[in-house]
Amino acid sequence: MLKKKLKATITFACLGAVCAKAQTDSTKKPAPATTFTYSVDAYYRSDFAGKETNNKTSFTNSNNSFELGMASVRVDHSFGKIAATADLGFGRRAAEFSYNDGSGYPTGGGNSYSTLAAVKQAFISYAPSSKIKFTVGKWATHVGYEVVDAYANRNYSMSYGFSYGPFFHTGVRADISLGGKSAFMIGIANPTDYSTTVSNRKVAIAQFSTGSKDDKLKAFLNFQGGTGFSQFDLVLNGTITSKFAINYDGTVQSNKNTGSTQSWSSNALYFNYDPTSKFGLTLRGEYFDDMKATSSGAFGASVFAATLSGNIHLDNLTIIPEIRLDNASTNTLFTKTSGDPTKSAGNFLIAAVYKF
Repeated sequence: MLKKKLKATITFACLGAVCAKAQTDSTKKPAPATTFTYSVDAYYRSDFAGKETNNKTSFTNSNNSFELGMASVRVDHSFGKIAATADLGFGRRAAEFSYNDGSGYPTGGGNSYSTLAAVKQAFISYAPSSKIKFTVGKWATHVGYEVVDAYANRNYSMSYGFSYGPFFHTGVRADISLGGKSAFMIGIANPTDYSTTVSNRKVAIAQFSTGSKDDKLKAFLNFQGGTGFSQFDLVLNGTITSKFAINYDGTVQSNKNTGSTQSWSSNALYFNYDPTSKFGLTLRGEYFDDMKATSSGAFGASVFAATLSGNIHLDNLTIIPEIRLDNASTNTLFTKTSGDPTKSAGNFLIAAVYKF
């Protein structure tokens, strides 16, 4: 009798467990995933000639001043096949990034939508399968090696290629997996760096990416183009050893002016060496050619810039001491302490970047 009761009890318990599992599998939805990323960066920059105007690239337009770069808050949320990102930035770095929004940068050239200036990225994605994903909204450009967030760069100052290329796109795109390490992206967007526009013109964007099986070599061929202009960009990431890597970013933008096509180009190499997990060095060498004054900087010159940056890691904090030397093909680009024109300029900066 005892055995029968015990058997009945075990059978009932097993059936209950099966029913409970069946209920869980059929009614419980997967929990949504939310991640938060925060960052703050600040810096001090000293131009060797004491001239703020010797800075010709983005985000470090100051001299002998302690500056806040940007305070940033990013939220990523996904639920099933749908995901959304809201990425907000506050400070001069964010204002320069969204220079057509709000009051504009420099002040006076914006669209008067003040809150848009704080929106670095805001987009929604839908992935009907593992092979394709559609995205609509505003996102940082796929063109180039450097990005707006200081914690994602090893140099704190920016390259000429980044500064005069696109910052972001607002539109719709499709990301398509081609199998293995290869993928393709294609989309259409507002004119470059416009969150909102009254223009009917649109820009086509595209990217082909691939890499080796061990991820030691990655390649990205990028494109943007529209009425009167086109830009092609190639990024190569090469891991030589666990401590040494070389990256390359080459870009050329062509513009049609009064019937003729003119272009500017940038070629940059990044040598990264990390002897320990606490310390690393990056040497960036860039040749920027704007002899035809085609870029928005209208230099009418070429520039070679060498930037040596240290990366000192203290948990979530990275200290970046940096020395930069720029040399132009003409003596009209930079200024001496006396106010006379000169071919070359140099500066020292130290930045603190915290990500949490």
